Amino acid sequence: MAITLFGSSWQGLLHKLYNVQNLVQSGGSLMVCSIVFVETGLFFGFFLPGDSLLVTAGVFAGAGKVGLAWLLFPASLCAIAGDQLGYFIGRKAGENLYRREDSRFFKKKHLLRAHEFYEKHGPKAIIIARFVPIIRTFCPPVAGAAQMRYSRYLIFDVVGGFLWVCSTVLTGYTLGRKIPNIQNELHLVIAVVIVLSLLPAGIEALKAFRRKRQSA
Repeated sequence: MAITLFGSSWQGLLHKLYNVQNLVQSGGSLMVCSIVFVETGLFFGFFLPGDSLLVTAGVFAGAGKVGLAWLLFPASLCAIAGDQLGYFIGRKAGENLYRREDSRFFKKKHLLRAHEFYEKHGPKAIIIARFVPIIRTFCPPVAGAAQMRYSRYLIFDVVGGFLWVCSTVLTGYTLGRKIPNIQNELHLVIAVVIVLSLLPAGIEALKAFRRKRQSA
């Protein structure tokens, strides 16, 4: 019974978290900033709806229901602050991070994927990772564990943070200004955002599959 109740409460929480329209309407910019910080700074935040939430918040800002200024700068700062936390977690934990056992809120496979991503793209991965779900949560600890020089990391992270937040919010803002009543079709907007955000990971997976077949 306890397991069933826990499972149902967990599903209920996920349902609320993925109802991004309600999150923005009920929590405003404060809720958006909080989720952005958790998604980028804590391991258990990898499942949070960062891209779709920011685009949705931008749509509401375009419709005049949320202040644009209260989204762009504060959310960018929260994205950067979250990454700083992730970096220092990785810096402090170091190699122990890779020996950590899987749990409900930590999956080693995500950490290894982020490490592979970081090794392939180098420092620019700090910027690119912003636009890739899950990777953006685990890339900062990888950079910290790899002992990347902090001043260099900070520069790339600040650029990436502002690019990610401003591009997603302003995309939603433009849609909200140009398309009347687009709030009523947000499910379509969110679906497109999810597909676009998963596209880079899908392309990389396809390339890896082809390389594996060619080497077999």
